[in-house]
Amino acid sequence: MKRTTLKGLAFLATALLLITISTQSCSTSHTWTPNEEALINDAPGTKMRLWTIDNAEDSIFLRQPSQPLTQADIQHPAFQLLKERMLLTVTDPGNEGVGIAAPQVGIGRQVVAVQRFDKPEQPFEFYVNPCLTYLSDEKQKGWEGCLSVPNQRGEVMRSKQVVVTFNHPTTFELQCDTIEGFTAIIFQHEIDHLSGTLYIDKAETLK
Repeated sequence: MKRTTLKGLAFLATALLLITISTQSCSTSHTWTPNEEALINDAPGTKMRLWTIDNAEDSIFLRQPSQPLTQADIQHPAFQLLKERMLLTVTDPGNEGVGIAAPQVGIGRQVVAVQRFDKPEQPFEFYVNPCLTYLSDEKQKGWEGCLSVPNQRGEVMRSKQVVVTFNHPTTFELQCDTIEGFTAIIFQHEIDHLSGTLYIDKAETLK
């Protein structure tokens, strides 16, 4: 598919996302479930349990599509606590990662955290309802691992450049960002989690 065609699809996807978000943001009440709130509030100030394919029930959950967040959801205390605990989980010195998605800690919502190696100080940043609206034809193959797939690595072909459309985690403002290189690979890996896809589904080599 030509690059110009991909850009057209990116515009269409962004327009559809705008319509969806406009509808979501009209809600004045949050949509966090009692089970989600209980899990998030289980032990404030600590990392969360990682859900992995080694556990049968976890594996089924990791394959489920995640639900979007509304503006009311991100204004709820559960969201701030979720971010704090996701960050503690992905930066755990005993099992560090470069990105994490909410389903990996048992929360089926469209939230990811990505370490921005393309920015000074390489901060972790959160993205709400992220959607890849452009993936370059130019690709590269690289080794990937996953916190939810212990003791395994695989070679995956990924686009070198992507455009991600998302809601700002504080203002809910719709934004777009163009990302290249290793950080673009992280975005593709984490956003896959939100549709129930794991990198092992795309790996050409596993070991």
